[in-house]
Amino acid sequence: QLQLVESGGGLVQPGGSLRLSCATSGFALDKKAIGWFRQAPGQEREGVSCVGVPDVHQWYADSVKGRFTNSRDNAQKSVYLQMNSLQPEGSALYYCAANRLASGYFDGPGDWGQGIQVTVPS
Repeated sequence: QLQLVESGGGLVQPGGSLRLSCATSGFALDKKAIGWFRQAPGQEREGVSCVGVPDVHQWYADSVKGRFTNSRDNAQKSVYLQMNSLQPEGSALYYCAANRLASGYFDGPGDWGQGIQVTVPS
């Protein structure tokens, strides 16, 4: 059974950092791209970043470029999102998602994690 479990969220002051983890099981992480998404209250879910196979293939939304960094550890079956210089507009429920295809490029989300809250007070 394919599973993704996020951790590492929480409350952080403006300008602070958090590192989200996405622990995976039930599939070969080294054959799938992983995407990160977020959804703030009253807003649509938006793509934040994705990391492909190999992890040189990465994409970041303009709003996080230069502040967020993906990494992956296939041996630990985990993907990480380092988030620096967080601001109040970064408050949201963050999700990791496995690519719907066994592809090194992120074509679209297939299976989702349950989400983890990140809160940056204004």
